[in-house]
Amino acid sequence: MKVHILTVGDEILIGQTIDTNSAWMGQQLNLIGAEVIQITTVADEGEAIKKGLDLALDGVEIVLMTGGLGPTKDDITKKVLAEYFGVDLKFSEETYSRIQKIFETIGKPITDNHRVQCMIPSNAELLPNKMGTAPGMWFEWKGKVVVSMPGVPYEMQSIMEHEAIPRLKAKFASSPIEHRTLLTAGAGETQLAELLKDFENQLPEHIKLAYLPSLGQVKLRLTGRAKDATKLGQELDKLKGEMFELVKMHVYGEENDSLAALIGRLCKEKGITICTAESCTGGRIGHEITAIPGSSEYYTGGMVAYSYFIKEKMLHVNPDTLANHGAVSEETVREMVKGALIAFDSDVAVAVSGIAGPGGGTEEKPVGTVWLAVGDRYETKAEKIRFGKDRMKNIEYSSNYALLMLKNFISHMEY
Repeated sequence: MKVHILTVGDEILIGQTIDTNSAWMGQQLNLIGAEVIQITTVADEGEAIKKGLDLALDGVEIVLMTGGLGPTKDDITKKVLAEYFGVDLKFSEETYSRIQKIFETIGKPITDNHRVQCMIPSNAELLPNKMGTAPGMWFEWKGKVVVSMPGVPYEMQSIMEHEAIPRLKAKFASSPIEHRTLLTAGAGETQLAELLKDFENQLPEHIKLAYLPSLGQVKLRLTGRAKDATKLGQELDKLKGEMFELVKMHVYGEENDSLAALIGRLCKEKGITICTAESCTGGRIGHEITAIPGSSEYYTGGMVAYSYFIKEKMLHVNPDTLANHGAVSEETVREMVKGALIAFDSDVAVAVSGIAGPGGGTEEKPVGTVWLAVGDRYETKAEKIRFGKDRMKNIEYSSNYALLMLKNFISHMEY
């Protein structure tokens, strides 16, 4: 089952809107054994959409389209699809009736534009949209399927889940695709590839290993395709175990886990609380921790201590420490940890202070220099790292590294 995803929208091409729809569809299609061959984005222009369809239909059984189904003049996908398939547009009483009910419920009048929205290519089978006014459309064309859906993410997802995916599963046979993923931190993909060189060379042809790097982290994903799903699953489990033994010093989780979620589980297991003291990361570490449901059980609070004054006033960093060593120093982050432990009455604190950039660096402390510390009332561990000159990457990398230090510290605590 091969799929081409075709998105329509000028807003995607100019970078005004990020195409999250394709990523979500790719994940869902993978779960049913469908293989996404290509993702293409075209402008809101008739010829561009037709050329996109020509490209998309070549070599696949299924084309999934999003965008251009709204009630305004720039939404031309239906008109173009009718021209492409050589059919007329017809008024859909079913769609109009449903739109009327929606607008009666919210107490607003229906407009002429909504009548236009009810003009549907005559060869389309409607796919109900439970989350909006524009229905999805299912076309069968020369032995292939084209599905057109709204570009609004929650509307597209509803149509995919309730209509498109069940129909695709019923119409097309596919071999199961399964994945096994290890999550690592603290080692680059080159280092991991060296550790896994012999392992990777001995993988069977139907199983591949992918390295998926992000800032400070690398996902190791095994992907397999076979007719026997049970046998494939057992084979992947065995290989994942072998891979884990080779890189276990860098592994922090599996599948869709996160460092913040793992930290939460460790805190609950050990019955401890944590807090954060941040400067250059501006609260990102605390955000990652509190994004996990139930974090209020173990996260007592955090502080963005950006200025010298707040570091002294709220975290009790010694003014002499700041004067003699500066905010970006081992001495300062160690004192930030001690101050946060007291301020938030926590068992463990993590602190970070650095030069995120693009300015503010010196010869001694260039942009990207970051000091981090983690500790409890008995000991504090500090570490200096140095990144690049990109401000946002420095913030993200520092936050990830801080979470890794926090995880490692808590893992070795005896409670």
